[in-house]
Amino acid sequence: MNAAIVGLTVRQLLGAKRTMLLVLVALIPVVIAAIRRFSGNDVDTDHWTATTLLGQLVVGTLLPLGALIFGTATLGSEFEDGTAVYLLSKPIARWRIVASKLVVAWGATSLLVLVSTVASAAVSLESVGEGAILAGFVIAVVLGALVYCSFFVLLSILTSRALIVGLLYVFIWEGVLTRLFGGLRILSVRKYALGVADQIITAPSTVFEADLGGGRAMFLIVAVTALTFVYAARRLRSWEIGEST
Repeated sequence: MNAAIVGLTVRQLLGAKRTMLLVLVALIPVVIAAIRRFSGNDVDTDHWTATTLLGQLVVGTLLPLGALIFGTATLGSEFEDGTAVYLLSKPIARWRIVASKLVVAWGATSLLVLVSTVASAAVSLESVGEGAILAGFVIAVVLGALVYCSFFVLLSILTSRALIVGLLYVFIWEGVLTRLFGGLRILSVRKYALGVADQIITAPSTVFEADLGGGRAMFLIVAVTALTFVYAARRLRSWEIGEST
């Protein structure tokens, strides 16, 4: 990594309006958990928290959305405003640039989603230690954020329309197609994260059950992250100043 690039990227993200918008979006699961808690709903608390609140709302929506915004912004914004010229003209290894950008995007996404996960689970669950539900999803969102961010950083290098392509992936591919066709789950980062959560959660399957086994999910997390990182570094190395994406 490069400390100067990391510091610059952090300042860019903190000053962006979309970061403040994401903070507000991250409060939505907490608000929903509070409404459900005080409304006296008869649905099983553990099942609703694991499957609906954390599984669908946090991992299914907030996690990919946060990773998409941060992942595409770390490099994509520099391509858009032309400052990438100065960055790429420096004698810095391309893999260090990608690693620095990825670390910032991963850290920002993890922090955002972790706060929402812990806060909403604390409001919803009667005991946060029950069934290791919170522990499972804490680890799941951190690992899921890594894969998502590596993929979206790569997208920002490949195309100037990374945000649009990312939205199509999140809401069409993961939101619709992987639910219709079970065989596509190995190409869904959301399924990887849920598989990790299921591996850690000790509650019965009636509370939460993922479509992908934990061991397979972990293998895919490592493999996809490594492949996207390597390809991003290679693609950035061949990227020419002024080329059209």
